[in-house]
Amino acid sequence: MRAACPEAAAGARALRGAMAGIKALISLSFGGAVGLMFLMLGCALPQYNQYWPLFVLFFYILSPIPYCIARRLVDDTDATSNACKELAIFLTTGIVVSAFGLPIVFARAELIYWGACALVLTGNTVIFATILGFFLVFGSNDDFSWQQW
Repeated sequence: MRAACPEAAAGARALRGAMAGIKALISLSFGGAVGLMFLMLGCALPQYNQYWPLFVLFFYILSPIPYCIARRLVDDTDATSNACKELAIFLTTGIVVSAFGLPIVFARAELIYWGACALVLTGNTVIFATILGFFLVFGSNDDFSWQQW
């Protein structure tokens, strides 16, 4: 019978936790690549050949900023709602809705085709799901947190 070594068990748990974090990071990277692929297909396919939908990249960059700022400013120890965090969620929602509305406005103005609009909206869904997944996976203050980067 082998004696249990607490250090080895703790090391194995840490390794499993790190591997789970790496698997999540790889999955999120794949989701981001698929979302950008849909966006590029909506722009670069020969029948569409309009690059106006690339303006949604600004929304991809802007969407996590209000929430990141609010997390830095707000003390998370209280369980009550905080006005700063609520404002950040409201601004993020406005940015996300704008990202979905811009391709529709472009399609209604006949700057892009409706097929390109559908591809861009699909890309938006995948990218914003990836951003949400990033904050769900790495948002807690554990050993493998996004705040360490």
